[in-house]
Amino acid sequence: MLFRFLTTIVALSLFGLLAFMPAAPSTIKVYLIGDSTMSIKQVSAYPETGWGMPFAAFFDATVTVDNRAQNGRSTKSFLAENRWQPVVKELHEGDYVFIQFGHNDEVPTKASYTPEADFKANLMRFVNETRSRKGQPVLLTPVARRKFDAAGKVEETHAVYAELVRAVARETATPLIDLDVRSQALLQQFGPENSKLLFNHLAPGEHPNYPEGREDNTHFNELGARRMAELVLADIRALKLGLVDHIVRGTVKKTVDPQAK
Repeated sequence: MLFRFLTTIVALSLFGLLAFMPAAPSTIKVYLIGDSTMSIKQVSAYPETGWGMPFAAFFDATVTVDNRAQNGRSTKSFLAENRWQPVVKELHEGDYVFIQFGHNDEVPTKASYTPEADFKANLMRFVNETRSRKGQPVLLTPVARRKFDAAGKVEETHAVYAELVRAVARETATPLIDLDVRSQALLQQFGPENSKLLFNHLAPGEHPNYPEGREDNTHFNELGARRMAELVLADIRALKLGLVDHIVRGTVKKTVDPQAK
């Protein structure tokens, strides 16, 4: 009898303690879908770095960044390879999907080419299916390539497909991060020569992964990926997305002066 009484007292005490314990914080998943400029790289590709890699470090423990971006993919191939469908199945209310395509969709000579009408329809599908699961879609225009004219002015390389992303954002009232415009401004700030410091530019013998050297004006090195991720983070703040409350305190709010040593 005494044992049963003591057991009851202990159980009630534990129940009381649990009642006053703070609930475990709910978790948010941020899915990244897109192409090689965003994707996680194999060690054999380093120092090439997708901007989604440093982006994952900007948030506290309540946020998980699930980077599903893949090299060479367009909206068409991402769907055809059944890469989008699993994301939809896993989505929970409050999750985010960051959608950045265009690099491979816009090139007619690539198998991944997606005609303009199809590109727009695919973006609409990503947005609508995210919302059907009570998730939050965020559209991003394709990040700029490093291209300057003879006068040293950065050139637009995604005009048509970036505008299609903007159109879908307007028509569906979806938050837009205009990474094309933002990254062009950053490249202009760095200038034709210093902007090489952001991309996978390597001299022969500089890195064992590229013994012959590399001059890549599309893919970033670690510094460039970080700068692009910071542009995305700045717009998350500007758009006042719910993720703002989960940014690690002290995370940089603006890019560093490219002339600074």
